Amino acid sequence: MADTIELQHIGSNLRRMGWIRFWIQLVLGVVVVGVLVFNNIGGRLVANSERALGLGPGISLTTLSFLVLLWCIWQSWLVVRCGRALASAVRPSKGETSRLVKRGLLADLLGLTLAALGYQSLAGSLFVQASQQVPGFFGAQIQGTGGAGSRVVGLPITSIEMFSVLGNTQVLFAHLLGLIITLWLLQRVHRPAR
Repeated sequence: MADTIELQHIGSNLRRMGWIRFWIQLVLGVVVVGVLVFNNIGGRLVANSERALGLGPGISLTTLSFLVLLWCIWQSWLVVRCGRALASAVRPSKGETSRLVKRGLLADLLGLTLAALGYQSLAGSLFVQASQQVPGFFGAQIQGTGGAGSRVVGLPITSIEMFSVLGNTQVLFAHLLGLIITLWLLQRVHRPAR
């Protein structure tokens, strides 16, 4: 009888936390899609878009992390289904449940790694760009001959570029929350019965 009650608690926890993980990652995923689409459209509208070339690897890694996030959302749905199955007559084994949760854990770790690398790429590119601003780390760049004909040239950071960092931060946060929830679920599945 205690095993049945314990399975009901585990099933309830899997359903509840699976739904929480599903909705958190889905909402943050929708934000990331909006940012990536806006960044793509807005990047093409910028007059001097070739200067944002350094953001390409960071945005690509963010996109890869987003694709992993889509897989994590599907895994969350499978966790919810597994929690429902634990309450039925045809129950998955502890090993099957554990493998399902571990797949989500590995996917969130992969997504975190890709997002962190993307963040480093974006931050590095924006640092170089910011260092070329006036007064900047390297100082102002002056073009032309001296006098009134010379002008200061820099690469000001635009809001579109900061928006790409925001998208990366959202996907990073989604994977972090998914990792925390998955670790809790894994601990719950492997907790000895009382």
